[in-house]
Amino acid sequence: MASRFQAVTLVDSPSYPNSIAWSDENLIAVASGHLVTILNPALPFGPRGLISINRSEPYPIGAVKREDLASGCLLPTTLNRDPRPSVRSVSWSNLGMAPNSGCFLAVCTTEGRVKLYRPPFRDFCAEWIEVLDLTDRLYDYLASISFEDPDIPPSEISNFAQPLVKTFKEPVTNHGYVDDPTDSVSVEEQKRRKVNNFGVRNAGLETSCDQTSRGPSPSPELEGQGPPKGRCTKSGGRKSSHQIVPATRGRGRSAKKPPEVCSLPLITADQYASRSAMLSSLVVAWSPLLKLSSRICGAPEINSSICFSLLAVGSKSGKISFWRINVPEYYSIEQSLAPTRVELIGILKAHSSWVTAISCALLASDSSSPQVLLATGSSDGSVRIWIGHGEEFLKSTEVNNAPFYPLKEIINIYAVPVSVLALMPTQSLHKMLLAVGRTSGAIEVWIGDTSVKTFNKAGPYDAHDQVVTGLAWAFDGCFLYSCSQDNFVRSWSLRGSSLSEMPIPSSSPGLRSVSDMPDVFISCLGLVVSPSNLAVAMVRSFDVNQLDHMYEARLQKAAVEFFWIGGHQKDILSNTSLEFDIEALPGFTEKELVYWESNILWSLKQYEHWDKPLVIWDIVAALLAFKWSAPDYVDHVLVKWLSSSFVDVHVERSIGKVLPHVCKSFCKAASRQLHLLNIICRQVILPELNADEINSNLLNFTVDNPNFAQDKQHKLWMDLLSRSEKELRERLVGISFSAYRSFASNSATTSSEPGYWYPFGMAQMEQWVANNNHQVHDQLKVVATEIKTCKRSRCIELAEEDKEQCSYCSAPVPFESPEFGVCRGMESNGSSGQKHKLARCAVTMQVCPITPLWLCKCCQRWISKLAPESLFKMPQQYCLDYKFSPEPSSIKVASKPQCPFCGILLQRSQPEFLLSPLPV
Repeated sequence: MASRFQAVTLVDSPSYPNSIAWSDENLIAVASGHLVTILNPALPFGPRGLISINRSEPYPIGAVKREDLASGCLLPTTLNRDPRPSVRSVSWSNLGMAPNSGCFLAVCTTEGRVKLYRPPFRDFCAEWIEVLDLTDRLYDYLASISFEDPDIPPSEISNFAQPLVKTFKEPVTNHGYVDDPTDSVSVEEQKRRKVNNFGVRNAGLETSCDQTSRGPSPSPELEGQGPPKGRCTKSGGRKSSHQIVPATRGRGRSAKKPPEVCSLPLITADQYASRSAMLSSLVVAWSPLLKLSSRICGAPEINSSICFSLLAVGSKSGKISFWRINVPEYYSIEQSLAPTRVELIGILKAHSSWVTAISCALLASDSSSPQVLLATGSSDGSVRIWIGHGEEFLKSTEVNNAPFYPLKEIINIYAVPVSVLALMPTQSLHKMLLAVGRTSGAIEVWIGDTSVKTFNKAGPYDAHDQVVTGLAWAFDGCFLYSCSQDNFVRSWSLRGSSLSEMPIPSSSPGLRSVSDMPDVFISCLGLVVSPSNLAVAMVRSFDVNQLDHMYEARLQKAAVEFFWIGGHQKDILSNTSLEFDIEALPGFTEKELVYWESNILWSLKQYEHWDKPLVIWDIVAALLAFKWSAPDYVDHVLVKWLSSSFVDVHVERSIGKVLPHVCKSFCKAASRQLHLLNIICRQVILPELNADEINSNLLNFTVDNPNFAQDKQHKLWMDLLSRSEKELRERLVGISFSAYRSFASNSATTSSEPGYWYPFGMAQMEQWVANNNHQVHDQLKVVATEIKTCKRSRCIELAEEDKEQCSYCSAPVPFESPEFGVCRGMESNGSSGQKHKLARCAVTMQVCPITPLWLCKCCQRWISKLAPESLFKMPQQYCLDYKFSPEPSSIKVASKPQCPFCGILLQRSQPEFLLSPLPV
């Protein structure tokens, strides 16, 4: 039996499949009842983020007769008695979609609403911020086309924006008004009637359409958002969710004045059910980030590329609406109003019944335009695979025809509903894997080639006894993990076209004490694989009947458990043996250690591509866990990684022999490789030192420095880190010099425009080159000399560094170190006043202003100006020549705010009691 290495409890229990999602910035969202709980897996017992789901007012979608309330299509709505809405589906966007370059979280509730939320990076609260209600936008569109009903003109639907009722003193049900000749009921009978989620509100509730919705109002953070058309506001307008409202046409027995009713179109029960199904969303899923060049999309040259993502929303009508959400033009931590466009680009009639599962993936192809794969599952048992092309998502103008084309339809002869889907593109061109989970407990795997439209089936397999609630691929489709409401989690290995079950590795490095958590689970409602594929997280509900009802049952409804999966056999390896004493790691077989080594090296290799978000929390955690019990094994793994990534010649497999060769190859290494090396040095090799201590030691570090009281091996790693960061700083300075020269030769400047990168801190960079003249490359010295000549020719003063002043006392701040500056203090009566130590920007080396700054959670450096994207794109064997002259319009700010020395996502500093992502 596999042992979890950490677990954390939840205050409410999930109720639907796929209730857990892992973001690209290393946060976990769990749909736990009426809450979305957001956790940091690096600090599971630390701060949390929350999203509270409140009841929303219904949409006025039409009026039906009272006798129609008992018809078959409206009976489920009439009898619905859910006391409080809960979360049905959650999905994270790609990194870079939020204004702070984080992730948006899409949340679908049991009321059928879909909303977007962003991190509270500038609000300093635990509750995440609502950005947009997509269901409001969908209602506006459907109302504009009369819900596709040609018998009702759009003008009548537009009247919904007017107040439905001026005052309510008698009961009104949820969806419009119904012509009914019967008399009104008594107040006592009204009070006995209940309220349901969507449908008939028969309670005696005094309200007014002048009141706003009960839910939190979205903040106007998206371009062109504003109050949606017809939104109920304090000055009147429509309410939010569906409405069936039977109205009376006479005074009846009561002497009270009947409510004044606006004219709503009278529709049939079938029409009402159809409209309600259109607005009732069930599942949400984000597509990968799509990047289109200006050549493909026909955009102006000033925009080198257009980046956006699609959000797919499946509904009870069998239709899927697609929303194009653009990446912000620039990122900020000072404000959350960076313009972001949201547009409905199409509605696809995918199935004839409820859409219960959606999965999206980016297809690997030789096409210049990105291709999106879409898999959809329905309650009628059918599964369909679609494909869409990137440029068509920008050119789509006909909403009723979404730009997706069918590739394959899978029909289940027994009509067993689909509960979950997991789509996985392989590294081979046009190849894909699709796992299908059904409510019967069966899973199927389809292996497809989209170029020839052939799909082979593996399965079905009776994997579980109850509903399959989670499916997740790992290690490029080598393994599939499934979980079910029967509380079992299974691991499957895909060999060729068949699945075979494999046990989850029982040996786990660094087991933590979890004895205080009860082990009385009854169901598993979802699982997800970590970014580096070394761990899996699953959410499981407790059996409340077996908990202590005085204490545990009140506070513990479910738990998120973490298991290591790095010990799986990914490849069929030859008979290899470790150059390591196996007795140093009790509980592990030699084969398991070989598998761990292979999987860690595979994970590190995946991050060498600059476009993959650098989130290696699970790699660092696994290496630290092994280091505590067997440091020689960690050295063995790192030596293999360094040898394969940095060293071209064969050297002896030992740290002392490899590290000197690694230092000599830095000028030929990709920037992403140097970022990985810096993180490993700080987080794995030197975890006992905090970032400030390491940074101060690096300033004047030499191998022979006696002040650094560490062993010889630590000195070698410190020397490696020092040289690696110096190489990255040289690249940053060289790019800045070349860009400055390019800007100087052009009369037009874009330094003040948002979204453009401009080289700042030229004087500080020149001084740094002069201070390190004996260490920097000769090419950089030449470019620095040319910059001075360029300044003299343009009559630009060279003493720019003397103009820097202290933010506290206005004293001058000389340049002495790239990490910090110390002001000279205010001179008084011939003596120096108090001196202040000021942080310098890690990019420009200028003194940081007193404004909110970007922070790196790895090296703890502050950044006021972002680094150029070209720094992070530098590949292996790049030409060490800084004499390129890019056009000013092509120099854009980094696609995501990243640390120039660690490569991880930058963020705003938060108090310790608030949730912060920790990628490392």
